[in-house]
Amino acid sequence: MALLNPYIHFNGNAEEAFTFYKSVFGGEFAKLMRYKDISSAEYPIPENDANRLMHIALPIGKDSMLLGSDVMEMMGQVTENDNRNTISITAESREEADKLFAGLSEGGKIEMPIADGPLGTYFGMFTDKYGIQWMMQFEEKDKGQN
Repeated sequence: MALLNPYIHFNGNAEEAFTFYKSVFGGEFAKLMRYKDISSAEYPIPENDANRLMHIALPIGKDSMLLGSDVMEMMGQVTENDNRNTISITAESREEADKLFAGLSEGGKIEMPIADGPLGTYFGMFTDKYGIQWMMQFEEKDKGQN
């Protein structure tokens, strides 16, 4: 089965955002490359873009990765409120959902506090301090199910 891994673009603050995400999820970056790492005579990188992140990867859980990069200034800017998708996390426990919700929403805007919902899920939504929208959920599995 193919894996789906969210990829987020930033306007020069990808490293700051991913350092924050790392503080919540834990772990270590699997990859961190700057635009200057690919600079060459054939493909020179402007000085103002050299230290921006070309690619960063943070493993989350057993099989997922949160990926991202900065947009180079010469390519314009990401429209933070219009050009992003929501990242949905299904936690393994209520405690994990609470921990991730509290950590990721710190400094952001809670749109729906995490709570038991009418469809049987523990669910909440927020936008983090970097403008990324998140949904957090946990669903109790029947003890007879695998």
